[in-house]
Amino acid sequence: MKSAHMKRLFLASLASLLTGCAGTRPATLGAHDGRLAPCPSTPNCVCSQGASADHHIEPLRYQGTPIDARERLLAVLRAMRGARIITSEPAYVHAEFTSRLLRFVDDVEFLLTDEGLIHVRSASRIGRSDFGVNRKRIEAVRSAFEAR
Repeated sequence: MKSAHMKRLFLASLASLLTGCAGTRPATLGAHDGRLAPCPSTPNCVCSQGASADHHIEPLRYQGTPIDARERLLAVLRAMRGARIITSEPAYVHAEFTSRLLRFVDDVEFLLTDEGLIHVRSASRIGRSDFGVNRKRIEAVRSAFEAR
């Protein structure tokens, strides 16, 4: 009986820990005056708009219409493991990426311009370091986007 209780307690603690890794969706998400939110001071974020050298990443580039580019971007995101599209508007896309093991959630945003650019921001919800995961993810999106 004692071991069954310990097992339930362990599983409840583990579930609490894993769900806690998701964090809450930041209120700063979205485009404000044509810009994505700046990165925090922690190294677990990249952004193509006004970011410091440590956080900067190049925007995606496209030719054609923003509508076609958005559809191509959505196809790329739908094919990526752990991605869930939260918001899909004509000039803005927000996706959540959940890691397989610990269920950490990162928010990835895309802001399409008429000038052939898709500004990007990818940030972890919790923690300090992401071991370069957000930068690698955006580069994977870039590669898949350019290949389509």
